Amino acid sequence: MANEILAAKLERLKNFLRELGRVAVAFSGGVDSTFLLKVAHETLGDNVIALTAASVFVPQREIDASKKFCADENIRQIIFAADVLSVDGVKENPENRCYLCKRALFENFLRLAHENNFAHVVEGSNVDDTSDYRPGMKAIAELEIKSPLLVAELHKNEIRTLSREMNLPTADKPSMACLASRFVYGEILTAEKLSAVEAAENFLSASGFGQLRVRVHGNLARIEIQPENFSRLLEIRAALVDKLKSLGFVYVTLDLQGFRSGSMNVTRNLEV
Repeated sequence: MANEILAAKLERLKNFLRELGRVAVAFSGGVDSTFLLKVAHETLGDNVIALTAASVFVPQREIDASKKFCADENIRQIIFAADVLSVDGVKENPENRCYLCKRALFENFLRLAHENNFAHVVEGSNVDDTSDYRPGMKAIAELEIKSPLLVAELHKNEIRTLSREMNLPTADKPSMACLASRFVYGEILTAEKLSAVEAAENFLSASGFGQLRVRVHGNLARIEIQPENFSRLLEIRAALVDKLKSLGFVYVTLDLQGFRSGSMNVTRNLEV
């Protein structure tokens, strides 16, 4: 029964894409957008293009992975440099930062799509994305960006299952969010701070940790990893502390609650 349900959802996704006919996929290289791009390309062929934004909010490894996927799949990709910190209000990191950033990015996606004769821009939000505070979805709705995975009522775990069946390299890839999400609301964002977070997370990733975040509270780095990996982290404690201090952090801490998506949102309604 589960396979039948998934098959029906996949067919619903393909039918919706066929109805659109010609689409530009907002492609980050993550689990959802990779799955969407693959299905769109299999369904529509050359009537699909990938649009990728390169900015200080996106680790370079993600851009490199997106380029490799498009090259391997023979999908045309346009990468544009997005100066996100110049968008009004974004560097001040307010609670609606994601809205301000997404609005600017998707306005550019729409422009690029229209310049290349693509009538529709689609993006990879899934059903699970509707359960957390995601102000960026307001921008997507305002600009009438299509969300095919929502139309197909696909959940994250279902997308991973289908990705495995399609042998996609992202099937078991840890979830990724923009680097700005590592900072407490109200903390000024700079290219230097974002680069330090990227380097810290690259160090942990290279040390064998999968799902992780390095959250920033001023000069304190709060590390989130899966609880079952706590003891392994302590094995590299000295090297980790040295690395993060070299990046400018004064304090290095381990969050005993472990990794959880959107943990910065718990402070949204708290007075500080």
